[in-house]
Amino acid sequence: MSMTVEALADWLGGEVIGDRTLVVEKVQSLSKAGPQSITFFVGDRNHIQLKGSEAAAVLVDCKLRDALKVAGYSPAFILVENPKSAFLEVAAHFAPPRARPPIGISTDAYVNATAQVGKGTNIHPGAHVAAGVVIGENCDIHPGTVVSRGCQLGDEVVLHPNVVLYENTIIGNRVIIHAGVVIGADGFSYRPVDGRHERIPHYGNVRIEDDVEIGACSTIDRAMVDETVIGQGTKVDNLVMIGHNVRIGAHTVIAGCTGVSGSTVIGRRCMIGGAVGIAGHISIADDVVLTGTSTVGSSITRPGVYSSTITVEEARTWRRLVGRFKRSASVEKRLRRLEQAAGVSPAAESEDHD
Repeated sequence: MSMTVEALADWLGGEVIGDRTLVVEKVQSLSKAGPQSITFFVGDRNHIQLKGSEAAAVLVDCKLRDALKVAGYSPAFILVENPKSAFLEVAAHFAPPRARPPIGISTDAYVNATAQVGKGTNIHPGAHVAAGVVIGENCDIHPGTVVSRGCQLGDEVVLHPNVVLYENTIIGNRVIIHAGVVIGADGFSYRPVDGRHERIPHYGNVRIEDDVEIGACSTIDRAMVDETVIGQGTKVDNLVMIGHNVRIGAHTVIAGCTGVSGSTVIGRRCMIGGAVGIAGHISIADDVVLTGTSTVGSSITRPGVYSSTITVEEARTWRRLVGRFKRSASVEKRLRRLEQAAGVSPAAESEDHD
């Protein structure tokens, strides 16, 4: 598949600066792009990679129009409102999704006689579908996946290899669950009895709504009672742990290595960075952003960006900072004594919410 720069610009609604007749055959990153490639650029107009690019065409922001006309760069440029979004459209055009192989139900898969499997669904070798399962149309159940008793899957669901769905898990339409995910295991719940920890059974389930994607090796625990819920359009990265009875609102994104403790409610359209730790039995409002490695120990009631992490320092500097922190209480006492001796009122304590 190939297109001229002019044809691509017409399709994207962009403006060309440079040779319109150059032919594009593939998409590549800015640093790797060759003479038949299209790439994109977001950043300073004098970026060294842009000057040295060998690409046939570069998608750039319309705001750089005047600078590019006089810069003398070698590629053709296509001016668009959003270069990255335009690049993703072009990438999808040059590399369309692979066709699903129509294998049907493999003779090397186990499908219980009481399971209902929709039209066009593939169940690959080594998959296990238990009694009472309902699977919608055009799904893909890959090798090693276990769909336990009473699970319900909507249409166009993809379960990649070695996914495990415990009993009565409910999956909506167009959900993608990547390899190694476990959904519906019991939560980490015990009660102390006579000096030992007695396991608390979990009778609830997990419900995952439409258009959710769950990254590889993540885990979502079933509710003790009721449901653990992942809202519509939510995207969960790899290695995320979501505890029992958690409820996550629609279109929230959660980056890798985050842990959400049980019975926490997270709002809609939240953005949670990597390695964030969220305590249990709290709530987080809609439209909250938590930056990476933050620790959330209490409820957040207002939208906004929240952080709680000290960035890395050289080891000797960090030790000095820690030493000062440990001495801060004694320094404060000394300051108060000096203020009292001087007859000065102590400064009013204040809290900065900015």
